[in-house]
Amino acid sequence: MFPLQRGRRLRVNESIRSLVRETTLSPSDFMFPMFITEGENVKVEIPSMVGIYRRSIDLTVDEVKEVFALGIRAVNIYVKVDESLKDNTGKEAWNHDGLMQRAIKAIKTACPEMIVMPDVALDPYSIYGHDGIIENGDIANDATNAALVKMAVSHAQAGADFVAPSDMMDGRVLRFRQGLDAAGFHNVGIMSYSAKYASAFYGPFRDALDSAPVDNAEIPKDKKTYQMDYANRIEAIKEALMDVEEGADMVMVKPGIAYLDIVREVKNAVNVPVTVFHVSGEYAMIKAASERGWLDHDKIMMEQLMCIKRAGASLISTYFAKEAAILLNK
Repeated sequence: MFPLQRGRRLRVNESIRSLVRETTLSPSDFMFPMFITEGENVKVEIPSMVGIYRRSIDLTVDEVKEVFALGIRAVNIYVKVDESLKDNTGKEAWNHDGLMQRAIKAIKTACPEMIVMPDVALDPYSIYGHDGIIENGDIANDATNAALVKMAVSHAQAGADFVAPSDMMDGRVLRFRQGLDAAGFHNVGIMSYSAKYASAFYGPFRDALDSAPVDNAEIPKDKKTYQMDYANRIEAIKEALMDVEEGADMVMVKPGIAYLDIVREVKNAVNVPVTVFHVSGEYAMIKAASERGWLDHDKIMMEQLMCIKRAGASLISTYFAKEAAILLNK
C-alpha cells in the first residue's frame, strides 16, 4: 500500500517498462492474408482496403518472399475466381488445376518454409455468395461438408500446411480430419474458424473477392444461419471446444478488436493455440481515420495488435502484418 508501493517506479522510463512488459509482439506472431487473381503481373488495389492488393500468382510469390524476409511465417490465402467458374456446387474449389491449387504449389515451391493456410469455404465459388450449397432455400450443412472435404484434400495435395475452414458448418472439422487422414495427409493441420461472428466488419473483404450474398428472395439474405450471433459469448466457447474435440489443431475468433472478451474466454477454455483475425473492416477504419489525421496510424495499429495478443492470441491474422513487421524490425 502507498507509500510503500508506488506503481510508477516500474514506469519511470522505457528501459524499466521494457523489462517488466507482460506482452510482446514479433513478426512471427502474424499471419498475412493475401488475395490472388488470375493473370500475370497483375496488381489491383482494393478500394476499401488501402495498401492491400489482388495479385496474380507471380506477384504473390514475390510478396511471400518479402514478408518471409521480414519474419512473418504464415500466409492465409484467398482467391478471386472468374464468374464463369461459379455455380451452386462449388466444384471449381477442388479443381486440381484451379487458381488456389496453383497458388499453393507456387508459394511452397518458392518459399518452402512459409506456412500456407488456404481458406476453405465455397463463397468465392458460389453463384449465391454463400459459404455452402443451397438446397430448398437454405444452406445444406452435410452436402456442404462433403464438398468442403474435397476442397481441403485438394489443398493438401497442392502442398498446404494447414487448411482453414471458415464456413461455420456443423461437424465439418471431424469430416475434414477424417477426409485428410483417409487421403494420407495426417500431418496437414486444421485451423478452424470456430467463433466466426455474423459481423458487419467483413464488408471490405467481400469487395475484395466479390463474395457477398446475392440479393435473391429465395435464399438467405445474409450469413446469420451459420455464422454466430454477436450477442452470444457462451456459444463461442462451445463451438471452440467442439472443434477441438473433432480434431482442430488451432481455433480462431473472428473479428478481432471488437471481440477481445471472446478471445480471452476461448483462450481460457481450450488447450490449443488461438488465432484471431483482425478483419478488413477493422483495418479499413484505421486507414480511413489516419488519412484524415484523426488517429496516428502506426501507434493505433500497434496498440490494437498488442491488445489482441494480450487478450490471448497465439497468432494474429492481420492485413497490417507487413507494416507492423517493418516497424518491429526497426
